[in-house]
Amino acid sequence: MSPTSALLVTSLLLATFGVSTSAQTPAERLASQFPDYRSLPDASPDLKARLEKEGGLSLSPGLYRLGSTLEIDLAKHHGAAIRAPQGGVTLIMDAPGPALRLTGTHQGTADPKSFQPATWNERMPVIEGIEILGADPGADGIELVRVVQPIISQVAVRWCHHAIHLVERNRNIIISECHLFENSGIGIFYDSVNLHQSNISACHISYCREGGVVIRDGNVRNVQISGCDLEGNMPGDATPTAAANILIDVSGTPGDKSHSVAEVSITGCTIQHSGNYSGKTGQPVAPGGANIRFLGKEVYPVDTVSISANVLSDVSVNLDLQYVSDINVAGNVFFAPGPDNILVSHGQRVSLVGNTVNPREFERDGVIRFTDSMDCQLTGGTVHACLAAKGAVELENCAGFLIQGVAFTDCGAGIHLKNTRGTSITGCRISRTLPEGFDLSVADDCEDIVVQANTFTGKVTLPSTSKKEN
Repeated sequence: MSPTSALLVTSLLLATFGVSTSAQTPAERLASQFPDYRSLPDASPDLKARLEKEGGLSLSPGLYRLGSTLEIDLAKHHGAAIRAPQGGVTLIMDAPGPALRLTGTHQGTADPKSFQPATWNERMPVIEGIEILGADPGADGIELVRVVQPIISQVAVRWCHHAIHLVERNRNIIISECHLFENSGIGIFYDSVNLHQSNISACHISYCREGGVVIRDGNVRNVQISGCDLEGNMPGDATPTAAANILIDVSGTPGDKSHSVAEVSITGCTIQHSGNYSGKTGQPVAPGGANIRFLGKEVYPVDTVSISANVLSDVSVNLDLQYVSDINVAGNVFFAPGPDNILVSHGQRVSLVGNTVNPREFERDGVIRFTDSMDCQLTGGTVHACLAAKGAVELENCAGFLIQGVAFTDCGAGIHLKNTRGTSITGCRISRTLPEGFDLSVADDCEDIVVQANTFTGKVTLPSTSKKEN
């Protein structure tokens, strides 16, 4: 039996008997799966020589321990491909830095006029069909620098720091059918990168402890995240966190317009954990974590985003939007909040349309709260069994809202407005509110509130300046 085969058999035995790896270092985890991996020779020199000679790599099945990064210079090797045509290839990164770094020369945009002729020779490098495991705490999976049209497909990255790291400038990236699992850092990290046109599809991105897909600073446009499962991308214990399964954060550059993110689509994903279903009963897990969190800034909010047809659950807050504009949230299902469903602060033109909100088997506040926001709407959909005493829907310091055609059932309270003006509540039905609660409460400091064509079965409190036409 070959050394590689022996290692694989041992890993199967360990998996069969359920060896836990949750508290282990990367090296200890690897040793539990591949007890003799350190006896493998450093494959880096041989693979680098092959890269120089062949311009790419077609890897045979087996384990390859890397003592240094494999650098792929696309100016030299053009559209290089790293493939495992027969499958069964594992790269063990036993040093800090990425296992694979692709570096190109592109300094332009996606406009063909901005390309240098030589850059077209670098187009569409491919990484396909391999697994990367981290043996060093500083090991990353793949890093892309100034690359055009790269495709990363059918790749697994585990026990690394960051799985896929996008830096400096890139264009037209496709990441598909990848498994990015249990990494100590981020699954896919847009690290202050200038990147327009990127597609992430049909991926599992799970248990990356600093976030799933994270866009931090940079200049980013045209991001599509579709058909993915993102799960537990935050601490797995009681550590307070601002991490999220999907995070866009430009708040660290408050006065700098050059760092901005816009034109994003998040569609058809399941996005969940960790909050209610993890840990012992009553024990908080990842307090503060979110499924989707946007942290914009006053000088340049996160804007022009569509969030549709997703299922979101089991975190401290399902959707957290701060300093945003022109956000459409439509046709999603929100459940198992711990405790909040949707928080919007300093939002403009945020539309919540046709969403379904239900804590399912849990008793949760499940609030939908807008603060310091204007010209937003909550239209259609259902809000069920949200027990927030101040209202399942809260508006505070808001203006220019439409709340229309929403069905509220079995909530602790219905709609609450405070210091809000120029708002219409029409065509809603609120029923079976808890006896101590209310269907509608409009504080005396509100102005120009129109309430018409609603069905209320519980307590309604309106100031004298409101117009009620039920």
